[in-house]
Amino acid sequence: MHWYIICALYVLLVLFVCGKVLYDIRSTSKTFAYLLVVILIPGIGIIIYFAVGANYRKNKLYSKKIGRDNKLLVELRQKIVNESEKALDSGEPEVNNHKKLVRLLLNDRSPLTGNNNVKLLYNGEEKFPEVLKALRAAKHHIHLEYYIFEDGDIADQIKDILVQKAAEGVKVRFIYDDFGSRSIRKEFVRELIAAGVEAYPFYKIWFIALSNRTNYRNHRKIIVIDGHTAFVGGINVSDRYINNNPKQLFWRDTHVMIKGPGIYYLQYLFICDWNFCAEQNLPIEPGYFSSEQTNGDAIVQMAASGPDSDNPTIMYSLLETIGSTKEELLITSPYFIPGEPILDALCVAALSGVKVKLLVPDKSDSRLVNAAARSYYGMLLEAGIEVYLYQKGFVHSKTLVSDGQLAIVGTANMDHRSFELNFEVNCMIYDDKIAAQLRRAFADDIKDAKQINARTWAKRTLFKQLPEKLCRLLAPLL
Repeated sequence: MHWYIICALYVLLVLFVCGKVLYDIRSTSKTFAYLLVVILIPGIGIIIYFAVGANYRKNKLYSKKIGRDNKLLVELRQKIVNESEKALDSGEPEVNNHKKLVRLLLNDRSPLTGNNNVKLLYNGEEKFPEVLKALRAAKHHIHLEYYIFEDGDIADQIKDILVQKAAEGVKVRFIYDDFGSRSIRKEFVRELIAAGVEAYPFYKIWFIALSNRTNYRNHRKIIVIDGHTAFVGGINVSDRYINNNPKQLFWRDTHVMIKGPGIYYLQYLFICDWNFCAEQNLPIEPGYFSSEQTNGDAIVQMAASGPDSDNPTIMYSLLETIGSTKEELLITSPYFIPGEPILDALCVAALSGVKVKLLVPDKSDSRLVNAAARSYYGMLLEAGIEVYLYQKGFVHSKTLVSDGQLAIVGTANMDHRSFELNFEVNCMIYDDKIAAQLRRAFADDIKDAKQINARTWAKRTLFKQLPEKLCRLLAPLL
């Protein structure tokens, strides 16, 4: 009798979870996939769904906690709206050719700002000297937010500066992802806090092996200094990015330094995340949004999304960029598991005459991800897309160049995790000079890559393709 009761309760649980699957997931193919997982894998299937399948955007993992009625914030938003309209009507071809993308992000309250000074930074060798220099010059505040902040030489250098600045009276706030930055959880963070630095983990994990919180991570890499200088991109704080040891794996990555009003939205994102992590209501002060003028002429806009977003803004922005590209599209992504919308958009672009080139690692730092990514290459090659496998080391850049006018540098990979699960941010730079620089960097990178031959790839045995097809089924989990 007890056995019958247990079975009946389990059947009711499965029916309840299947109802949630039908209600929560919009994609028909994903709905069928999760229904099969829940029904055919007793017990474990339910755990898998709640760990990676549940629509936490719909349930709002957390809300943007910021003082919306703050007088300065209201004035700042009005100023940003006016400046955005002015930049949109400036007549700049880089903006005119991507007006739908601009409008898409404006609807997400991301301002379009002109007069920015933008500098591309390649690898840790270029990023970290600029970061250290900017940190040392801080007078009012330092805001840092990182997915991976790894104990090591560069982390110690940054820590020493933060400690010094806190002693000088500079307000230092530090958000670290509790999963990605687990190496600094104890002594490192304690030393910072003891020195007067405010440091909080993003979405604290208590039991890593069991917690579904490991699936929803803050993948952003943001530094904002004195409200006028910011850094964003793919480079975490780790010695591996410096490439000063020829015996270690070479890491190829891209970051960007911005001076000007383009950093306002990064500051806004940081304050939202800070209020969530620290359970504070950080007041909006003039010092957080500097009016300092720069001599730059780049037009900048941010695309950000996460489980707190109403829409998958980053995926939408990439879809719009791909669809609006007329001649050439250059994409670099370390984890390429795009899903059907992005895959179809790329194929449509290529079949419509756009020259599409994709640079990915030959060998990823994850065998499962590498195998799943390879399952997509056949369809890309059939559409005429050029696929290059990076040979020099591990390419970790997340960049895109559209028609030599729009450059995108950010934290988001082209995969399900970045589109649906992680908190991410991409910097959209409407500037032909920056786009030209990133285009040259792409050309240099493919010199260290091997182009896949479409005919040879198509002739691979079914036995060789099978592991890739199987790993592709796990794409939502990777």
